[in-house]
Amino acid sequence: MTVTQAPPAAPVTEPQMRKPAVRKRLVPYWLLLPGILWLVVFFALPLVYQASTSVQTGSLEKGFEVTWHFQTYWDALKEYYPQFVRSLLYAGTATILCLLLGYPLAYLIAFKAGRWRNIVLVLVIAPFFTSFLIRTLAWKTILADGGAVVGALNTLHVLDVTSWLGWTESNRVLATPMAVVCGLTYNFLPFMILPLYTSLERIDGRLHEAAGDLYATPATTFRKVTFPLSMPGVVSGTLLTFIPASGDYVNAELLGSTDTKMVGSVIQTQFLRVLDYPTAAALSFILMAVVLIMVTVYIRRSGTEDLV
Repeated sequence: MTVTQAPPAAPVTEPQMRKPAVRKRLVPYWLLLPGILWLVVFFALPLVYQASTSVQTGSLEKGFEVTWHFQTYWDALKEYYPQFVRSLLYAGTATILCLLLGYPLAYLIAFKAGRWRNIVLVLVIAPFFTSFLIRTLAWKTILADGGAVVGALNTLHVLDVTSWLGWTESNRVLATPMAVVCGLTYNFLPFMILPLYTSLERIDGRLHEAAGDLYATPATTFRKVTFPLSMPGVVSGTLLTFIPASGDYVNAELLGSTDTKMVGSVIQTQFLRVLDYPTAAALSFILMAVVLIMVTVYIRRSGTEDLV
């Protein structure tokens, strides 16, 4: 009885060995493809369209045509530079206030909240459960003339100081720069607190114990250990607050007046009311360029590239 031998297996060639390795290397790119397509369709293409709109001339009745009219940028900047300066001033002030208010709260949540941490975090994001518009309109009631807030500020003579600085009137807050900044601070405060909390939570508690063993005071521990290690959260929070605040127009429209218009209000008016699309697009690109330059300088001067 003879035993039938199996035919020898075909040798695996080098191209066949390469195929699994090539597929494995392509997997990350295939996973990134949906996100890349999303960015191209909903970000890059609209950006290109707005860029072409900014160099057009014409009218809505006769139609717009690309004539590479870059003078629109200069005209828009020359006419609306007060709104640009005002937007950056309001956004910068609101960002500083958010940092001063948000850092202590984020610190307490990260190190002192204990079992109440999740509840406090829910309270931080609770404003997101309602519309941005409703939250802003609520401040019209809070800052209403004759209300409790204005009465308290008058009693403490705070409005005397702020009116001297030009941020309020002598006995009212609505339709003043202070009202706009209050709205910006309230609406964007969670964007400051959450990155700060995430950054602070990552700090190893043993570092604080080591600082105490080296006879560092709580103030020194905060200055030498806690704050430097929380810088990624500070940078992330300030960016997430300043960038949208600089282009905001809802707070300026609802809480301000014609003297507190921000550049976002001008862009919205040019797009939807005046129907001057080239000027609106040029204003948008100028704002984007200014903010991009400021953000780049800020990140480089902050000394950290590790963002939360």
